[in-house]
Amino acid sequence: MLFHASTYSELNRARTDTVVVLPLGAIEQHGPHLSVSTDTDIVTQLARAAEAALRDTVLLCPTLPFGSSHHHLAFGGTISLGPELYTAVITDLVASLVESGFQRIVLLNGHGGNITPVRQALAVLGNRFDRSHQPTIALATYWELAGKAFAGEAPMESPALSHACEYETSLMLHLFPEKVRMERVERARRPASNGYIGWEDDEPYRGVTVFKQTEFISGNGSSGEPQLGTADKGKHLFDKALSALVRFLEAFREWPLSQSLVAEHEQVGN
Repeated sequence: MLFHASTYSELNRARTDTVVVLPLGAIEQHGPHLSVSTDTDIVTQLARAAEAALRDTVLLCPTLPFGSSHHHLAFGGTISLGPELYTAVITDLVASLVESGFQRIVLLNGHGGNITPVRQALAVLGNRFDRSHQPTIALATYWELAGKAFAGEAPMESPALSHACEYETSLMLHLFPEKVRMERVERARRPASNGYIGWEDDEPYRGVTVFKQTEFISGNGSSGEPQLGTADKGKHLFDKALSALVRFLEAFREWPLSQSLVAEHEQVGN
């Protein structure tokens, strides 16, 4: 079911039985070979395919095309909301859904820079609505949801999804080949490995985080190994991501709505 194509009365009837899915994209530079719409394109196609598979139980919102991408501004071609503002935008959008009566909401993310501000928004929303409306609001990032398929499992040849890399290049070759300029692919200059920070997911996470503007970790705005991208790999990745997303949405719909356990504990104690 499509949110934008429905009337308010239809949406009101659907609010108790559906999972609302709000896709989160970005408009940002993706190296010399991918369109700036890459993150928005991929997450939108995944969301549409999931809605088609679960039409009676998923209510699909329009994709929010702008993300938190200030770290890409030096290259141009980026339209970004700063992290504090992005947190506020997500908070207001989701709050409007909660106040309309929706209780199961999934923020389907397609851009790494969105993750931290969206998690902050979840904290704000939980503080505001857990006691009054008791919604369950989840952030699901598609490549994390799909697990090993986006972490070096064959047929992929590089360790993990990063940015304008083998993975995103493959997905775009499968979904929107007209937006890919493979003749312009160039492996970026990048910092030397230090054993702790995975500048391009080439080191396992060891509890150390350093955040740098993209110009300090990539010479051309891309990362990973985009020259290894193929349309066949992209179809494989898309199918894995879609399967994982559909399984999650089916499970999420059955989760019991949140209830305070404190009152229950006090009753048992009495």
